[in-house]
Amino acid sequence: MPLANYGLIKGRPIGAVPGSGANPHYQVHLVDDRVDYRIAVNVASALSPSEVEYLVDPRFAHPLLAELETISPGWHPLDAKPGGPGVDYIRSNLFDPRAMVPLPFDVPGQDNDLNEKIGHYVQRALGDEAAYLYAFGERWGPELDKKDKIFGFMPGNGVHDIHMNQGNVGRFARDDGVYQDGGLLVHFPGQNQWVVVFLKFQSQPWHTDDGTGHRIRPAEPAAVGTPSRPFDPTFPPTAESPDGAVRIVSALANSAGDPEIETVTLLNATGAAILLDGWSLLDRDKNSMPITGTVMAGETVRIRLVAPVILPNRGGQITLLDANGLRVDGVAYTQRDVSLPGFSVVF
Repeated sequence: MPLANYGLIKGRPIGAVPGSGANPHYQVHLVDDRVDYRIAVNVASALSPSEVEYLVDPRFAHPLLAELETISPGWHPLDAKPGGPGVDYIRSNLFDPRAMVPLPFDVPGQDNDLNEKIGHYVQRALGDEAAYLYAFGERWGPELDKKDKIFGFMPGNGVHDIHMNQGNVGRFARDDGVYQDGGLLVHFPGQNQWVVVFLKFQSQPWHTDDGTGHRIRPAEPAAVGTPSRPFDPTFPPTAESPDGAVRIVSALANSAGDPEIETVTLLNATGAAILLDGWSLLDRDKNSMPITGTVMAGETVRIRLVAPVILPNRGGQITLLDANGLRVDGVAYTQRDVSLPGFSVVF
C-alpha cells in the first residue's frame, strides 16, 4: 500500500550529521516556527548493490517551485495525485532519468561521495539565515516522552523515505505508490537559487504501474492509467532504462496568434523510422491526446495539440508515451520559459 503519511516539510536547518554505520542516513535537524524535526536521508541501500543513485541539480527549475515558495514553514500533508505538488520521479518530469548515477556514501577524498554531495548544500544553508530546506517524504511521530536519537530534542519527530517510493522489491513493495516520491530541496533566496537532491535505489526500475506504483514486467506493459496486473514480488529487478528513442525537443506554449495554437516537436534520435500510431502526449494533469504517423530516422515532426491537452502559460509538463503506455520522454517548463509570445521553448 502507499505511504501512510506522505507530505512536505519546510523549515530552517540548524544541524547536520553525515551518514555512517550499517544503515547510514544523512541526518538534518530542521525547525519551523514551533517544532523540531529530523530529516533522515538514505545514503545507502539495504539491498545489493548498496550504492544509491543520485542527482544533484544546483540550478533546478520546474513549475513546482512556484507552489513551494508560497507555503508556510511546517509540515504539509499532500495528496498523491497528478496536478498537485506531490512528487513522482517518472510522471512529474522533474529531471532526465539518464542523469542519475550510483555513488558510495563515504569514501576517502573530497567531493566524491554522497555525504559530501548532500552536505555541500546543507552546510551552506546552515550559514545562510534566509535559506530554507524542503523535504518530501513520510512523516513519523511525534513520539511522546521520547528524545530524538540523533539530535536529542523532544518529542522525537521527523520525515524519512526521502527517495523514490515506487517500483520496490520484496518487503519494500508495500510502500509503492505514485506521486509520493521523496526529495530534498534547498532554496537560497538571496541568489535566486534552488538546489535539488533526488535519490533512487538501483533495484527500482523506471517503469511502474500508473495505479499501484508496482514494477512492470517488461513483457507485459500496462495500459495507461490503469492497474494492469497483479504484483509479483518474486519478479527479479531489471536493468531497464528510459527509452528516449523519441525526444521532446521543443514546444510552443504561448503563441502570438488568435486563436492560440500550441505545438510539440518530436525528434527521432534513432537510426530507423518509428511508427507513432497508438502513442500519446500528456499534459501536467495527465490529459491525453493520441498521435499517429511516422517519424523518419534523425528527423522531427511537429504536432499540433488539441483539447483536452493544454500547455498553460504559467508553466506545465509534457509527457510522451508509447503504444504500451510506457514513458518515452518527458519535459517541464516554467512561466519564465514561455514569457515571450510566439517563441518556442527548447528542451
